[in-house]
Amino acid sequence: MRRTLLLAATLLALPALPAMAQAPAPLKIIVGYPAGATSDSLTRVVAEHMAATLKQTVIVENKPGAGGRIANELVKAAPPDGNTLLMTPIATMGIFPHSYAGQLRYDPFKDFAPVAHLANFHVGLGVATNVPAKTLAEYVAWVKANPEKNGFYGSAAPGSIPHFLGVMFARTAGLNLTHVPYKGTAAAMQALAGGEIAALSTVAADVRTLVQADRARLLAMAGDQRDPAFPNVPTFKELGYDLVAKPWYAMFAPAGTPPATLDRIAKAAMAAVNDPALNKKLVEMGLEPTGYGPDRLATVLKADYERWGPVIKASGFKPDQ
Repeated sequence: MRRTLLLAATLLALPALPAMAQAPAPLKIIVGYPAGATSDSLTRVVAEHMAATLKQTVIVENKPGAGGRIANELVKAAPPDGNTLLMTPIATMGIFPHSYAGQLRYDPFKDFAPVAHLANFHVGLGVATNVPAKTLAEYVAWVKANPEKNGFYGSAAPGSIPHFLGVMFARTAGLNLTHVPYKGTAAAMQALAGGEIAALSTVAADVRTLVQADRARLLAMAGDQRDPAFPNVPTFKELGYDLVAKPWYAMFAPAGTPPATLDRIAKAAMAAVNDPALNKKLVEMGLEPTGYGPDRLATVLKADYERWGPVIKASGFKPDQ
């Protein structure tokens, strides 16, 4: 009995042992597009850098479908603990609230917290190499010569920036173009390369491989200046068309995520984009790195939401098109 009491007293006198440190839960970034898409490639290089900065496992999870809307819904419903993020282009946040008004199961302003604006990307009009047009002027003339046969253009998703860029171009050029939607980037690229569709309004980075393989050509880009990845492709504005679009990729968290948590993640995401080596890699991917924080992302989102609303309304687009 005395020995037991002495042992207990000795144990009480020992300094408390530190609790075993627990590894933080993995950080999951959900992308609403399939592996291989530009949004996926961007997310993976940024995620790798963030993992090193945060000293935390970062997982990229693809949840394609409904033009990216499924991913948004999943992140909206996730716990606001900073362990689930969304990487998305402007379409799901600034375009779909107009083009799918009344059908969305999320509100971009109420259900999400801005984290970081990571990169702008370029969109343009490309044609299959079997189209006898090497310039935008020749393409316009070719369509006007036989609009019933030649007046079709595709995009990777209905209700997207490329879709509405095609609408704006058709009106500006006085063309009667019919939109043909495809289910994702891969299907759209395959249709263009195979000559199934004559023209495609597209993310330039997505069509780069086809252009390099001489299976497609870009006729014009919608940036305010030429894309460094395609220095020989003029802008619509250079060619006399008042068309400028600067779409982007950004990161969001569920609404209600603590400000300190958002700040920690935002700094890691911005550090990734501003890393010289990674920055160079993004440029090589055809992206324009930005690295804006939450406040500026919120401002950009609001401005683009207000800008594209009238365009989409004027287009007469219906979600079943």
